[in-house]
Parts: sequence; structure tokens; C-alpha cells
Amino acid sequence: MIFVGEGALLRRAVTHAATRGHPVDLVCSADPLDAAPAEAPHLAAADVNDHAGTLARACTDGIVWSLNNRQIFREPLLRSEGLRILNIHNGLLPRHRGLPSIAVLFAVLHGDTEYGATAHEVDAGIDTGPVLAERRFPLGPEDRYHQVMLRGVRACRALFEQILPSVAAGTAHPAPRAAAEPSAYYGLRALDRLAAFSDHPAYTRATDLGLFAAHAPEVARALLRLSSPASPPGGTPAGSRNCSRS
Repeated sequence: MIFVGEGALLRRAVTHAATRGHPVDLVCSADPLDAAPAEAPHLAAADVNDHAGTLARACTDGIVWSLNNRQIFREPLLRSEGLRILNIHNGLLPRHRGLPSIAVLFAVLHGDTEYGATAHEVDAGIDTGPVLAERRFPLGPEDRYHQVMLRGVRACRALFEQILPSVAAGTAHPAPRAAAEPSAYYGLRALDRLAAFSDHPAYTRATDLGLFAAHAPEVARALLRLSSPASPPGGTPAGSRNCSRS
């Protein structure tokens, strides 16, 4: 199997898979140390789609994992024969599509009572593929951004470990849905709406980034602009790209 992403969540997943005896054929990330726990080959790729052939040739079991990954999978990688691409998303789908760093902020502002992690198939959309499994946890009226984000990261790790055996065995299939759920997308342009919430009673909790300020630079920058007297309307510069998968 192949892993694409970055950070501690990716590295722990690689470690877990290797220690459970699953083949780790390649790790695609910015840091070569992410591949070290599995003694696997490493590929630093600014755009993993440029290496579709490499991934297809390297993968021995046809499984590609996306964890804490901001790259969007596109053709021809999506249609590479024999590859099944799975994403572990920090958020409940389809309610929290897009960047988790922004989805958490608005989950608190909107008064969501649940948050969690979702495992899903990757398709041509952004966080739109069939859902295989999820882990939910309550989001309380006193919860702050950094607390929800940390629980989401932990839920992602637990969900990966939960679903790994069935994915490896080929028995993981889309989960039945009792009813259609609301869908929302939180990309960079969602931060344009943040100024409208400055008087919201949950604003302080929703923007308490804590230790995650370093991991949510787009949110930290938006908050800094909003706190500045010279802050431009909307807070987010024109031309910001709204195209990240997690």
C-alpha cells in the first residue's frame, strides 16, 4: 500500500501498517522520515498526480491511503487500473467537506452538536466519494477550536486503525446511509465570511486555535487580518485557491 500526506497522522499510520505486517510500498510526503518506520521508499512530490505511473507500478496491493493530505487526486491517477484510493478525513461527510482547519471553525460557529472523522473512497470531487466508515464524537457548547481539532485528529487515527484490516482484506464497502445529510464545503473562500461572525457568542471559542495555530496558517492569517485596523473587507486576498483535500 501507498501513503500520501504529511505530519504525525501520516507517520503514525505508516508505522501502524508496517507493524501489523501490511506492505508499505511507498510514502509520498515532504519529509523522508515519514517512510523510515516502514523502511519504505520515499517520494517527495509537489503534485502526486505527476507520478501516477510510479504509484501504479509501486503498489503491490492496489491500496492508496490519503492522510492529512492537501493534494487533490486527479486524472490519470484516479483512473489508474488496480488502484483504490482512500481518504481519512477530519470531519463528518458531507457536512464538513474541505479543509478541516476551516471546517472545525464553522462547526463551532454553527452550533454543530457532533464532529468526527470519515473514511471514504476518493473520486473526482472533493470529499464526495462513497463513505466506508466514520467515528463521531459530541461537540459541546463549551468546546473550543483546539479541543475539537485534537479530538478530530485522534478520531482519524482510530478510524484508520479500525478500517485498515477490512480494507486490506478487500471487505470494506460503502456504508448504508439512513437519510441524506446536509452538505457544506469549507475552502479558503469560506474565511471571507468570518468577519460577519465577529459578534457571534461562539466566536471566541471558534477562533481559539491554541497549539493548532501553527497547523492552520490560513485561519491564523485571516484572524490576524480581522484584528488589524487596516484589515481589507472579506479578510482573504483575491485569488486565494479553494482546492484542498484532507
